[in-house]
Amino acid sequence: MKEKLDQAVEEISQHRDEIIAKLLEFAKTDLLFFWGENRDLFLQQKEKWLPILDWAGKELKVELHKTDKLDVPENKEMNGPLAQMLKDMSNKELACYYAAALNMRSTLLALALVKGRIHAEEACRLSYLEELWQNKLWGSDDEAASRRQERCEELKEIESYLHS
Repeated sequence: MKEKLDQAVEEISQHRDEIIAKLLEFAKTDLLFFWGENRDLFLQQKEKWLPILDWAGKELKVELHKTDKLDVPENKEMNGPLAQMLKDMSNKELACYYAAALNMRSTLLALALVKGRIHAEEACRLSYLEELWQNKLWGSDDEAASRRQERCEELKEIESYLHS
């Protein structure tokens, strides 16, 4: 993973603006914007995700909107502040942010990880909240559990690289 992150730092130094543009596009469909309709899942998301959404909104100085429908919520006002925050990151921070965002399907969780608001273990639990909730209902799938464990280990490596 260290080699991949070293390579990402180098690539960011050469293509910084394009990578930031891709991240801003990806941010529109952040995992934390899409909530479940099931009451139990919704309550868990409210308890676990809402503090991160509130924190991110304060960091970006915008109100973030979520949905329980298939439509993408309008969060265009976050583009400017998020773009500036990404531009202010070092290449190393941006590489870790990028890797974490793709790993978790969430630019907001990646931001919380890079800014030290959460640690890798919590980030992993938050990014798999719905999957873990479904496992309680239907049982766990060994292949999915293995994949989840691999991604969680990657997040720990990303966090370690960030602080090295």
